Amino acid sequence: MIRATLAALALSCSFAAVSFAAAGEDDPWLWLEDIEGPKALDWVKKENAATDKLILGRPGFEKDRQRAKAILDDDRQIAEPGDVMGDTITNFWRDANNPRGIWRQSPLDAYLAGKPQWTTLIDVDALGKAEKQSWVWHGADCLAPEYKRCLISVSPGGTDADIVREWDRTTKSFVKDGFTLPQAKSSVTWENADTLLVATDFGDGSMTASGYPRIVKRWKRGTPLSTAQTVAEGEHEDVGMNVFAFTDGDKRWPMISRGKTFYTTDYKLPNTDASRYISTIIPDTASVRDVIDGQLILFLNRDWADVPAGSLVSLSLADMAAGRQVPIITAMTPTKAQAIENVTATDNILWVKALDDVEGKLFALRRDPATGNWSQKQVPLADNATVGIAGAIGKRDTIFATAETMLMPPTLYAVSEGAAPQTVQSLPATFDAKNMTVEKRFATSKDGTKIPYFLVRKKGASGPVPALVHAYGGFRAAQTPGYLTGQPYRAGPLGLFWVEDGNAYVLANIRGGGEYGPAWHQAALREKRQNSFDDLHAVAEDLVATGVSRKGKIAISGRSNGGVLVGAAMTQRPDLYGAVISGSPLKDMRRYNKMLAGASWVAEYGNPDNPDDWAFMSKYSPYQNIRKGVKYPPIFLYLSTKDDRVHPGHARKFAARLGEYGNKVYYHEYLEGGHSVGADHAEDAVRAAMLHAFLLRELVEKR
Repeated sequence: MIRATLAALALSCSFAAVSFAAAGEDDPWLWLEDIEGPKALDWVKKENAATDKLILGRPGFEKDRQRAKAILDDDRQIAEPGDVMGDTITNFWRDANNPRGIWRQSPLDAYLAGKPQWTTLIDVDALGKAEKQSWVWHGADCLAPEYKRCLISVSPGGTDADIVREWDRTTKSFVKDGFTLPQAKSSVTWENADTLLVATDFGDGSMTASGYPRIVKRWKRGTPLSTAQTVAEGEHEDVGMNVFAFTDGDKRWPMISRGKTFYTTDYKLPNTDASRYISTIIPDTASVRDVIDGQLILFLNRDWADVPAGSLVSLSLADMAAGRQVPIITAMTPTKAQAIENVTATDNILWVKALDDVEGKLFALRRDPATGNWSQKQVPLADNATVGIAGAIGKRDTIFATAETMLMPPTLYAVSEGAAPQTVQSLPATFDAKNMTVEKRFATSKDGTKIPYFLVRKKGASGPVPALVHAYGGFRAAQTPGYLTGQPYRAGPLGLFWVEDGNAYVLANIRGGGEYGPAWHQAALREKRQNSFDDLHAVAEDLVATGVSRKGKIAISGRSNGGVLVGAAMTQRPDLYGAVISGSPLKDMRRYNKMLAGASWVAEYGNPDNPDDWAFMSKYSPYQNIRKGVKYPPIFLYLSTKDDRVHPGHARKFAARLGEYGNKVYYHEYLEGGHSVGADHAEDAVRAAMLHAFLLRELVEKR
């Protein structure tokens, strides 16, 4: 759903109610799915007020909030590199004076020297004030090689749906009568200076069942969007159509992808004379990663042409465009302990960030133009650290890379092959870590699989203490350990506050993510989902067995897909857990595919309308597995009314049913922020302080 009027929403809910009843279900809380409905919002206000009454006046809350905001707003944060545009680099920056952020630029050499000279391009706060809109930045796409014209995306309140407008980087102003797209879940890219490829809401029948664009059109400058010519179409049951482009030297390669499911995609690219977009030999299970020296780089999620899953391969773009036979060349195959996570190309080097037992490794790959074969070498950066690729300077064959641990603040490096990494900026420590320690451990899951997890606590800790375990377990998304204050999706500095209290913080690398490549994800897919729950239980039980914590004193935390995880875990093992934190969560797996973007995730979870799929989904669906007479651990649910990805009805109904059965529920629904919940650091800071207070109440003070 992209832009639903209240009438349309009511219609969808009425249809949903009929569908639900027809399935033999009785859901007394279905009315809470009416996102902006007066009755539902009144319920939200009452639940918010009840939680505020318990939390906001607590001793220590205001101190936590102020400290969290100071940490998040600290102007000593890394000025992360954005796009390199010739001799200029951009950055998007948020601090106390710029809560919604500024998009700015600096001369590249000044930035590399650690002395950037910033010039503001767009002040999002000022733009919102001038236009009387609560704008949230969604990014800029500037057309190479001049980088003069840019497509600016901003969202009202942080929803996934945004508005796209053409902007001139030289005049620092929006282009009069330039390209403009109304609010929608659009995908747009430059085909050339006067032409866009656009996938958006073109009206009736133009969107998929998941609420994403179904049609791609070519839009010429100076013409109405309504006259744009269709170049590709998908099916109603697809996830959606997307457009994107790679720059390889002086050539631009626009591409069209048709997401048939979340994990299968067909790709089209221009033919030799760019007159039309043609199909390719790319397997629909592969992921397109980058382009270098005329080669398209693919990541294989399944075996293909005798190349094992988890590998990188290269294909000739020119051969594909001409319809010729295309050699399939292996670029890199990781070891069993490794997983390729990120890939970035500069002019002559393909840079690969891999995980090795969930620790970061960086590789430089080169292709021999004579044979087409690839060679690789490891590039030393930091031992036992999380490594990330943050950007690239193509013509200099240099990348920006970060290295950090849970106790070591991130450092940004400029990395070139054969040279020592150059420090661009190091974040100073924001807390005293000398009395803390990090351990990587392995728990044994129910089926014997070893599950890694990272444990942070004070040095010399003895005896069981309350523990907080964060996990995700889905969608190929690896959970890598980062500096304790710098992870807003884990509630910002909550982990730091918790460890400073003398407690234990744990990051669990359960199956469903990408920590060990495609097989690690597939081991918890669809009917195998119970493996991820068993993995979380195994980590918690290992904490008990090793004396770190004890039953009833372990909190579990998960966002989005992690909401399914912690919801299933608390209903399966209420004896093991003492508290639950659940953000922007999925809970009702019986109806998730009918709620906002839910239909796009059927490949991950299964289709509840298929009796065979519902047979295994029904065993763990959190909402359906709440039982009368069972005492469940207290839960804190946080979310946003403006989340147009995961429907707020999931959290609302879960809270209502738990409360109906006499369980303790803390509930906080922000009006803005979208799926990420916090629209700015002020909201993130309140959330961190509230969650800290919740854990103290339920795990420390409660006897």
